[in-house]
Amino acid sequence: MMSKVPPGYEDLLERPIVGVLGTVSPDGSPSLTPMRFTWDGAHLRVSHTIPRKKFVSLQANPNYSFLITDPDEPVRCLEVRGWLVTVRGDHDASFYLSLGKRYGESGLQLPDDVDDRVVMILDATRFTVK
Repeated sequence: MMSKVPPGYEDLLERPIVGVLGTVSPDGSPSLTPMRFTWDGAHLRVSHTIPRKKFVSLQANPNYSFLITDPDEPVRCLEVRGWLVTVRGDHDASFYLSLGKRYGESGLQLPDDVDDRVVMILDATRFTVK
């Protein structure tokens, strides 16, 4: 594992690729969820809602693994590991809507769950090339 993004893999964090967020549920079982994300050079940011299991799991155990597979070359993968740093409210869904634009969705409207919407900020501390 490396503490920096391995050279030649930065594009997987910058492109609008759906990654898979792995967490440990409160009962100890693993949980995987496809997620849209942004990368700022140190943190992954994902949109979620408070009542969902992924949010509850990260509150109980903030450790995560995030796997990004290159859709153009599926054997080229990057795993990011770290922990949940903070949660910010997204009550106007601005982050959620910006993710939609990043991933090519047009005409998005406010989601029904806007009052529970949050941005989870995940610290990226380890990188592994698969």
